Amino acid sequence: MSFSLGIVGLPNVGKSTLFQALTKNKVEAANYPFCTIDPNVGVVAVPDERLNKLSVMSSSAKIVPTTIEFVDIAGLVKGASTGEGLGNKFLSHIREVDAIVQVVRHFSDPNVIHVGGKIDPEDDKQVINLELILADLETVTKHLSKVVSKMKGAYEKELNQEKAVIEKAKNILESETLLSAEIWEQEEYKILKQLNLLSIKPIIYLYNIAENDLNKDLQLPANAVSICAKLEAELSELEPAEAQIYLQELGIKNTGLNNLIQKSYQLLNLITFITTGPEETKAWTISRGTKAPQAAGVIHTDFEKGFIRAEVINCHDLLKAESWTKAKELGLMRMEGKEYVMQDGDTVHFYFN
Repeated sequence: MSFSLGIVGLPNVGKSTLFQALTKNKVEAANYPFCTIDPNVGVVAVPDERLNKLSVMSSSAKIVPTTIEFVDIAGLVKGASTGEGLGNKFLSHIREVDAIVQVVRHFSDPNVIHVGGKIDPEDDKQVINLELILADLETVTKHLSKVVSKMKGAYEKELNQEKAVIEKAKNILESETLLSAEIWEQEEYKILKQLNLLSIKPIIYLYNIAENDLNKDLQLPANAVSICAKLEAELSELEPAEAQIYLQELGIKNTGLNNLIQKSYQLLNLITFITTGPEETKAWTISRGTKAPQAAGVIHTDFEKGFIRAEVINCHDLLKAESWTKAKELGLMRMEGKEYVMQDGDTVHFYFN
C-alpha cells in the first residue's frame, strides 16, 4: 500500500519549495500567496538501504521500493472554513490525504513576506488548526441534525450510538480542540470516519528552519520535525553521493525527507516487509499488527484467500546468512501460520493454494 501526505500551511512558509525538494517535481514557488492553486502531486520512493543489500544477495533484476504520495495544497488563510482565499479547495484536498504535514515558518527572511506580519510558528499552527476545527464543526452539526431527524418516533440502538459519538465530537470541536487529540474507540472512529473529517487526521508539524539552526536543539513537540527547505532544495540538485558528502560536512545524519518519512511511519503506525528473489526485491507497507494472511493479501488478494503458511526471516539475519539456503541450514527460517503478526523488516515467502 502507498499512502498520501498533504503538505499544508499558510502562504509563504516554504511549502512549494519543500515540495520541489522532496519530489524533484518543479512547481512555481513565487513570493506571493496562492501561487499553488491546484494541488501538485509527487510520488516519492521511500529510502530503504535494506533493499539494495537484499537485491545484491538475490541477484535481483530490479528493486521496487514502497512509495509516499506528497500533495502540495494551496496556502490557507484565516477564514478558509468559510471560503476565504482558496478555502473550499484547500479543505476538499485535505480530505483526500491520509495525514497532514503542516509546514510552519521558523526562519526569518525580510525578502519573503509573512501573511501574519510576524514569525510565530505557534500562532501559524493555531490559525490552521482552527480552520480545520471550524470546518469539522460545520460538518458534524449538519450530520447531527440528520441523525436526530431519523430518530423521531423510533428508538434505534445504532442511531443512538451514532448520535452519542457525534455529540462527543461536537463538544470537542466547540472547545477548539482537534479531534485527533482524543483517543477514540474503534467503533467510535468507524462512525466518524464516514464523515471524512479533517481534524481527526494525524498531523506532523514541519518546522521550516534557517540553515544556521540546523544543528540546534529546538525543543520541538513529539509530533514535529525540523527541516530546512532551502537546504533540501540544494540537496535535490546534487547526485546522491555528493549530497551525502555535503550532509557529512554539515554534521547532519539524515536528509529532511528521511526524517519526515520516519516520522510519518511512526504517526501512521506503519511497517515494511520485504520479498526478494531473482526477479525483484520489493518493499511492502502495512499497518503494524497486520497478520500474515492480510499481509499476503497486499501482494495479491488470491494470496490471502488461499494462504497456507509464511516462510519468514528478519532481513538482517538473512543478510548475515548470505542466502535463503544457508539461512535454512542455520535454522534461522521460521514457518508461521495465520495468526502470525508481521514485524518490520520481515523477509517473507508466502505459500498459498
